[in-house]
Amino acid sequence: MTSQVSSPAEQADGSGGAVVGGQRTPGSPDGKEVRRLDRVIIRFAGDSGDGMQLTGDRFTSETASFGNDLSTLPNFPAEIRAPAGTLPGVSSFQLHFADHDILTPGDAPNVLVAMNPAALKANIADVPRGAEIIVNTDEFTKRPMAKVGYETSPLEDGSLDAYNLHPVPLTTLTVEALKDFGLSRKEAERSKNMFALGLLSWMYHRPTEATESFLRQKFAKKPEIAEANIVAFRAGWNFGETTEDFAVSYEVAPATQAFPTGTYRNISGNLALSYGLIAASQQADLPLYLGSYPITPASDILHELSKHKNFGVRTFQAEDEIAGIGAALGAAFGGALGVTTTSGPGVALKSETIGLAVSLELPLLIVDIQRGGPSTGLPTKTEQADLLQAMYGRNGEAPVPIVAPRTPADCFDAALDAARIALTYRTPVFLLSDGYLANGSEPWRIPEVADLPDLKVKFATGANHTLADGTEVFWPYKRDPETLARPWAVPGTPGLEHRIGGIEKQDGTGNISYDPANHDLMVRTRQAKIDGIEVPDLDIDDPDGATTLVLGWGSTYGPITAAVRRLRVAGLPVAQAHLRHLNPFPRNLGEVLERYEKVVVPEMNLGQLATLIRAKYLVDARSYNQVNGMPFKAEQLAKVLKEAIDD
Repeated sequence: MTSQVSSPAEQADGSGGAVVGGQRTPGSPDGKEVRRLDRVIIRFAGDSGDGMQLTGDRFTSETASFGNDLSTLPNFPAEIRAPAGTLPGVSSFQLHFADHDILTPGDAPNVLVAMNPAALKANIADVPRGAEIIVNTDEFTKRPMAKVGYETSPLEDGSLDAYNLHPVPLTTLTVEALKDFGLSRKEAERSKNMFALGLLSWMYHRPTEATESFLRQKFAKKPEIAEANIVAFRAGWNFGETTEDFAVSYEVAPATQAFPTGTYRNISGNLALSYGLIAASQQADLPLYLGSYPITPASDILHELSKHKNFGVRTFQAEDEIAGIGAALGAAFGGALGVTTTSGPGVALKSETIGLAVSLELPLLIVDIQRGGPSTGLPTKTEQADLLQAMYGRNGEAPVPIVAPRTPADCFDAALDAARIALTYRTPVFLLSDGYLANGSEPWRIPEVADLPDLKVKFATGANHTLADGTEVFWPYKRDPETLARPWAVPGTPGLEHRIGGIEKQDGTGNISYDPANHDLMVRTRQAKIDGIEVPDLDIDDPDGATTLVLGWGSTYGPITAAVRRLRVAGLPVAQAHLRHLNPFPRNLGEVLERYEKVVVPEMNLGQLATLIRAKYLVDARSYNQVNGMPFKAEQLAKVLKEAIDD
């Protein structure tokens, strides 16, 4: 879905849904009160088979088409199908949308839709007093409640008195709405998520046409199922209009002043990254080759790229991680833009081939969508604990550049930047995203093709060195004096035959060499090449002349920026800087760090960037760490940063 918006505006990101006006809408069919809000945070929660991710995706798509700024946080179990009705089986989808610029999925939901007792129990601790809770009363029977430890019904024992509770028999109403379809009760119950979606769409005045079109397309081979879902969706909308339990509906105006003029669409991090890889291959005029093994949360990139053969994309689903990167490196040797995608456990398996790519000095993109570890860890949760693995996780001195996107939409630009470095400097490059970025979504301004960088490369075509006797030869390791990159010779080019492999090369000729002095030279040259990569200076956001700097990287950008905004609104000066390039660091980073009395580094690990900063710049960087599989909350960070300022 795309929409046109104009004019940027800066507003403080928050977690509440403050009412900025209340009025009856003239001509409203139901005559109910309509209140205007500046932001809303909704969380859909249910069993992993209740379709909460689909429900959230559809509500998000309609919200994007309406023109709101938005940010999402899908959260689902690692199991394909966890035991029904249990706490480990709860799946949720949180959406924060607003009439202005926002940065996070929000700290706490204003509205919780709980499809069963497990969903209520798993999420109630995050819901603030006074929030709206919509529960499916049909599921609050003795057995489902006993599964999660409810001895009495929370709908009746007064434990939810602090909330605006809306008990709705979602299952019964859905089955009744579909009674004319001849479906079994079990089949009809599957549409209760569409009933809930219709109800929420009514409550927040979301468009409906695209959802109905989506359902007809999704179930094109089963039109009766498509119509059943549409009827359930409409029934939910009609229920909101007619029931007395929902006396108020809400409006959140489009974010017409949040962004520069352009055409926007909602996009997830993995989708943006996929598009960025395709754009990079087009701008480089090279075929894109993905060698990959499916792994959560990176698999969506493989799925997406497999759809784009029309752009010269080839995807290879390998039998294992090692085969995937081996094929990608082989494609790079053959003159393609080679890419491999994985998560932390896969990086460990690929490490030897990454080292080979360092030795061969060929362009290769290693996309690591980080997740909780170690080992298999938390496959569906987020973490940014692979930084040191990306930096040092190979035998020998094998330096690799590292690029990290900051938001889902920024994954597009980060992919282009990583490709620029790989192609220009003939090196493997790590692109460190994470599960929060991969699965989350936000509006993305679709760029003009003319504004994309030119990534075209020149392959070696002939001899590049003259021997003492005047003979002209091709030296595969004769370097560009500015970038230290070696020539890229496509196999089969006459006269450019050369040796490759993992054994140390002789400088220039590429012949096997065990000479100690040559090895020292090659190790230092490879390091110098990475150190010399051109990256932009670090931008500092410091309007107040602060003494405290918050330094972040990757997906912590949204929560950090939201926390900084809160502190500034409260009159507390604080500076912010965010790293995209983690190897090499921006050249001005040391000078920036020296300006501030205190440096705070929030990370979803146990202090990996802080360790690098301390070691390289001898700065007493203060770590603030979280490794619970979830992103930081803005309020949480604001409190920590205030304590650091006051200390």
